[in-house]
Amino acid sequence: MERIIKVTGKGKISVKPDLIRLLINLEDKRETYEETVEQSTLQLEMLRDCFAKLGFERADLKTINFNVNTEYESYQDENRAWKQKFIGYKFVHAMMLEFDADNKRLGEVLYALAHAPVCPEFRINYTVKDMEAAKNKLLAKAVADSKEKAKVLAEAAGVALGDIVKIDYSWGELEIFSAPVEYSVRSASDAEMDSYSMDIEPDDIDVTDTVTVVWEIG
Repeated sequence: MERIIKVTGKGKISVKPDLIRLLINLEDKRETYEETVEQSTLQLEMLRDCFAKLGFERADLKTINFNVNTEYESYQDENRAWKQKFIGYKFVHAMMLEFDADNKRLGEVLYALAHAPVCPEFRINYTVKDMEAAKNKLLAKAVADSKEKAKVLAEAAGVALGDIVKIDYSWGELEIFSAPVEYSVRSASDAEMDSYSMDIEPDDIDVTDTVTVVWEIG
């Protein structure tokens, strides 16, 4: 019978965010499919124009998801039965704009959004540029933690810790971000400011992950 010990190690790191990810959502309704698609293109170009004036490339505004769906509304007919009536089409365009975590740059971007001819919804996330380096450091810490725990358990049980038999890791997508800012374009516009002075110092982002290691014992 194979003699093994299975230990799950936990890695934890704190990373300083150095990248802002602006998640932008545009949506609108029109009566026909053609009008809806045309309106989505028009509003996208308006946003690109705003960011281009700040020095961004037009391709920097990236699409995450885009869809056009039919829209219906409920009504009661003369017999008071509820029915659905087609009212048109609705597009939803989710986009992302990334730039260095700099308060001056953020203030320029928010000012441009507040004075744009369209009024999208958006969220501000802080993340890191070198995601792979952070993930690798996290995994190394998780494996080291597993090894340390395995040594303690083996010593307590009076057995010798041998070679690694297997390492189990989910390889799922690890998200490293924080969202310390709640902001509204409309409230900023109502304030009638000439520019936005931002003073945001995001906290380090705590990230954890686990790795399960199977060891031989003798």
